[in-house]
Parts: sequence; C-alpha cells; structure tokens
Amino acid sequence: MLRVPPNETVAGLIAKYQASGLVEFAEPDYIVHACAAPEDPFFQDGSLWWLNNTGQNGGTPGADIKAPQAWDVLNDAGKIVVAILDSGIRATHEDLAGNMWVNPADGGHGFNAFTGTNNPDDDFGHGTMLAGVMGAMGDNGKGVTGVAWIAQIMSCKCLNNEGNGSDSTVIECMDYARTNGARVLNASFSAPFPAAAVSNAIVALRDEGIILVASCGNGFPRPDVDVVPVYPACYPMDNIISVLYTTRNDQLGSVSGYGPTNVDLGAPGDQITSTAFGADNSYVFATASGFSGTSFAAPMVAGACALVMSRYPGESYQQIIARVLKATDPIPALAGKCVTGGRLNLWKALSPPINLVSVPGVDGAPFELHVSTGANRSVVIQSSPDLMTWTPIFTNTTAADGTFDFVDAHSVDAHSVDAAQRFYRAVSEP
Repeated sequence: MLRVPPNETVAGLIAKYQASGLVEFAEPDYIVHACAAPEDPFFQDGSLWWLNNTGQNGGTPGADIKAPQAWDVLNDAGKIVVAILDSGIRATHEDLAGNMWVNPADGGHGFNAFTGTNNPDDDFGHGTMLAGVMGAMGDNGKGVTGVAWIAQIMSCKCLNNEGNGSDSTVIECMDYARTNGARVLNASFSAPFPAAAVSNAIVALRDEGIILVASCGNGFPRPDVDVVPVYPACYPMDNIISVLYTTRNDQLGSVSGYGPTNVDLGAPGDQITSTAFGADNSYVFATASGFSGTSFAAPMVAGACALVMSRYPGESYQQIIARVLKATDPIPALAGKCVTGGRLNLWKALSPPINLVSVPGVDGAPFELHVSTGANRSVVIQSSPDLMTWTPIFTNTTAADGTFDFVDAHSVDAHSVDAAQRFYRAVSEP
C-alpha cells in the first residue's frame, strides 16, 4: 500500500503506475464496512430470504431486495404512517406493538369499517402477516424483520374473518387513512370490476400526495391483468403502484398476476415467514406450498416507499414512485410481464443517483471520468460507439465520500482526428 504524495491525485498516481509497465494493476485502497444486519432470529437463520438471499433452501444468491445494504443507508421510517387496508392487525404482537400508529384523538390503532369503531383487531390473519412483512420491528431480538425496522402502522379493517369486504368498506378505510395522516396505503386485495366511488377515493388520495400500493392478484393459470383487469391495481391514477410477485430464484410466481402495462414491478412474495394473529408471539412459517402470492409482495413495496419518503422528505409522490421504479433490477423472467421488467431493489431506491462527469485534462492525456454517488457503492462504467450497444470497461466501488476517478488508458487514440466517437455511462452493479 502506498500513500499519495503531496500535489498528486489518486487518479494521477494510478495512471502513472499503469503506464509504467512495472505493476500488474493499481487501484485505490477503499474503505469497507459491515452492512446493517438485525439480530432477529428468523433473519439470522435465513428464513427471510427476500431480504438477503444467499442461496439458502435452493434459492439464487442475490434474488432479493438488497435489504442489508439498504439498511446501511436507512432503516427508520418512523415519521411515515403506512395504512394496511386488510383484515386488521394484532396490535399487541411482540414484533408489531412498538410500531403501531396511535390515534392521538382516541388512542386507537386504526379503524374497523364493519363496526365503525377504533377496534380493527385481526380475525382472519392476513393483515397481521402483511404488517410483519412491511414493518415488523427490526433488531429487537424477536421473530422477523420488516422492510422498515421502524414505522407507524395504521390498521384499517376492510376485510372480514373470511377475507372478504366490499367497495364501501374499502372506501371508508381509504377515507380514514387519508384524513388521519397516512402517506402510504397497502391494498393486498382485488375486485373484478371498477367502481366510480372507489376511483374517486383514490383520486382524493392522489390529491393529497398519498401512494396506494396494490397487489395485482393471483390465479391459475397466471392472470394477465392487461386482458382481464383487477382493481384497485388497474385503475389508471398515477399514485398507484401495482405489484406482482417473484420467487427465491427470481422467477415469476406460479400464480402471480402480470401485465405489461397495468403492473409496475415485481417484489418477492413466495414462501413467506411473518407475524401471525394467533398470539402475541405467534409466527407463520414459509412452506413450499403456502404463504405465497402478490399479497405479500405489495407490503414490501409499501415499506420501500416509506423508507424512500423518509430519505427524501421534500419529494412529491411522483418522485418517490419514480425512485422506486427506476431502481428495479432487470429480471429476464419479468421481461414483458410488467412496466419495469424488474424486481424491487431497496438499496438502489435509497441510494443517490450516479453522476458521471469528465475531468478537464491537457491535450493528448488519457480521458478521465469522475463518478459520484453513495458511499461504498459498486459502479460499472460502460462505453458505447453508438449509444445503443454498451460494453462494461471498468468496475469499482466508491470510497467513503461516494466517489472514484477512472482513467481510460485506451482513450489516447481517441485524440486522433479520424477516431470514432466513444460514449460513456455509469450504472449500478447488479
């Protein structure tokens, strides 16, 4: 390891060593540090594969939402109220109680559209599972870990003890969430027909900058919701994010809905372990045949939206949604199945954009580029002769200040009058 002499830059020194022919390679001595990892037992034993997939139980390493890397950026969405519109939530659960929203007017945790009261207890189980996926308390040494370690979970009961509701119960819960400060709503249910009243309720959400995350439905064979729409996932309002589900191998779920125009992105939703409604220390465990579906993919995206809102508090709902959708990892199995063709990547969504600028130099010197983005982020520099075909030419990890410089030693020939154009771009490493 060498120290950079005074009046010398890292990039300049590397260029000199590379040009000398005396060394095989030269590169900066970048700082590394551990990613945040919660001490919750089902995260530690690998049960929560969608957060950190290392290949456990036949999974594909990396087929996850990059949660540990993301949590190193931010894991606290404590100022964001996320409403779970479902069968209610067991608010006294050991892994949820500390994250339950409290209504300052009556001390309740939400609303029950069937009784008109502030008692939205779960008598079906579905809503408690979704709450755990989205916002189970992280690093408390118990059970599971939510996408957001800290959040304010509002329970809005619009489904009964058989998992059924109606347009009217949904509208009442949407209105309650809107008037009581929710910023994100999770809707893991579907209806076969559109309703003007529900559409109007969603417009009211949009007008106040509230995001609605909706599952796109399940079926066998897999339903194409562009052909046979389901609602609310297929309403046209731009504050809706419609979600399909993926497996631990980055495949489209076996019963997941899809739609090239009506579905926005995928998120893991197969073989899910989460909080259960039976007791305060009860959990449901993933099996090969159960606890799978778009219902569980949606709260992962809802949790991601909450964290992105916390990270960028001044941005509009359109900007938050754009960050989430632009940050997806392209997945071959999702090509043509949703708008982005990709699966949620929480780390990319929370990370600043990658900026690439040229560094002024003297005539005849190699072309130098400066990359700036988040700290300790792996970035690939690609080149192209025509802005269509891109070839990776350099991969590096940013330093603690979020930057690195790249000198293209092959660019000296580009100073020739007859040299072809060469374009550069920087992208996040998959």
